[in-house]
Amino acid sequence: MQTKNQKILFEQLVQQNKGLFFKVAKMYCRNEDDRQDLLQEILIQVWQHFPKYNPQFALSTWLYRIALNVAISFHRKKVVREGNLISLNEDFYQLPSLESSEKEQQLSLLEKFIDELKELDKALILLYLEDKSQNEIADILGLSVSNVSTKVGRIKEKLRQRFSEQNF
Repeated sequence: MQTKNQKILFEQLVQQNKGLFFKVAKMYCRNEDDRQDLLQEILIQVWQHFPKYNPQFALSTWLYRIALNVAISFHRKKVVREGNLISLNEDFYQLPSLESSEKEQQLSLLEKFIDELKELDKALILLYLEDKSQNEIADILGLSVSNVSTKVGRIKEKLRQRFSEQNF
């Protein structure tokens, strides 16, 4: 059983890093219910591994590693569970309103294009957009720094091509 002190430390950790958890969940789940399920699963895994945290490693690296591993597993299970069905949510087929700015449309397209990436590529671009260094990304994802650099370049090029297809 966990001590009262561990519970307090865990609550502080969650409070201080909730943005990290929400970003990962939003990147992997568009549906609010799925996002809440994923957040719960991430927090369960962080809680279970909390006593094993090694302070010699950066806390954010450790948290990202857990959150991204849980998110990728969650996404894979969801794909298997749903088969090859593609549900069209309202955001997918709804035309952007005339009131939304070009920047908002570009942001929405970027989210859509990132959503189409493979699980590992999503994780990579999320960490890149969070201004994580290539060394940090490599540590979090268990890749070499040169592999991170190559993959980020390829993902950026793929996103550029997708935007050019949209005439932006």
